[in-house]
Amino acid sequence: MKKTILLTILLAALASCNDSDTVQDIETPTTPTNPTTSITYSKNVKSIIDANCISCHSSGRSAAFRPLTTFAEVKAAVENSGLLNRIQLQNGQQGLMPQGGRMSQANIDLIVKWNTDGLKEN
Repeated sequence: MKKTILLTILLAALASCNDSDTVQDIETPTTPTNPTTSITYSKNVKSIIDANCISCHSSGRSAAFRPLTTFAEVKAAVENSGLLNRIQLQNGQQGLMPQGGRMSQANIDLIVKWNTDGLKEN
């Protein structure tokens, strides 16, 4: 008897469901932290470089010999000057960039992913 009542309630509940009761997929935002999102210089990396590097790596500054003011300059620094290695050093290690202290791991991860994604500009 109990099984029959339980089965009847379950069948009634299932019969009352319709398409409007289904769970909708939640759209995944396209943010830099989404591992499937392609990282580009213009959308993601430029603002990090501007906030962390330009104070030294621009014309008239102490590190003007290695400017990081354009896409081409930043790309060249990744490919030829060890930028990825230097930003991943720990505080206190010689050669760490930026010199004022390690940037956030999230920013480092974005720059590393930009390299992995092919150093795209846009």
